[in-house]
Amino acid sequence: MITNEDRNLEEMTKTMKEKFKKYWGEPQKMNKMIFISYILDPRNNHDYIPFSIVDMFEKEVGEKLCSEVKKYMNKLFEYYVKKFPKSSLHVPSSPTSSNNSSKRMRTKQQFEKHKKVSGSSANKSELKRYLAEDIEPHSDDFDILIWWKVNESRFPIFAEMVHDVLVIPISSVASLCAFSTRGRVLDPFRSLLTPKIVQSLICVQY
Repeated sequence: MITNEDRNLEEMTKTMKEKFKKYWGEPQKMNKMIFISYILDPRNNHDYIPFSIVDMFEKEVGEKLCSEVKKYMNKLFEYYVKKFPKSSLHVPSSPTSSNNSSKRMRTKQQFEKHKKVSGSSANKSELKRYLAEDIEPHSDDFDILIWWKVNESRFPIFAEMVHDVLVIPISSVASLCAFSTRGRVLDPFRSLLTPKIVQSLICVQY
């Protein structure tokens, strides 16, 4: 592709490759939060990360990066455990209902979750339990914020991580743009947040 006879296409491809190398070309410089955000999506298979990294880079380099990502994940989780001890975590209670059948159904569902968590995973940490979770099926109407809201009581530490990690792509600006002297940092289109995005930001933070 880079040696294509079309000079414009060739130059464009070279530019794209340089951009790719900037963010993905040097494993030791890659932002590990990219992988953390992937892990926090319950639709993703966590075993796919080592496979894809090794496939993207050489085996030795890929395995080293996988090890670094695993260590980074453990350290980040430990940080949130210390930052949010169990006594300070707010776990929303389920709304009460006057319908007896609804109560029985909710109690049964809670019992099934309790069995699943307290069975073979009884002695596992929250980190290990989450990584051992069955992945959610991919669907167009899946809402990751609602999923974490529902499962906050099962994974309270991870829920706190989600508040911070998944909001980053929405609210951050590239440093190149933030410190640019070439004009407006954000154009009128990017500076206007739609009600849906504002609602998502509020849901993530609270």
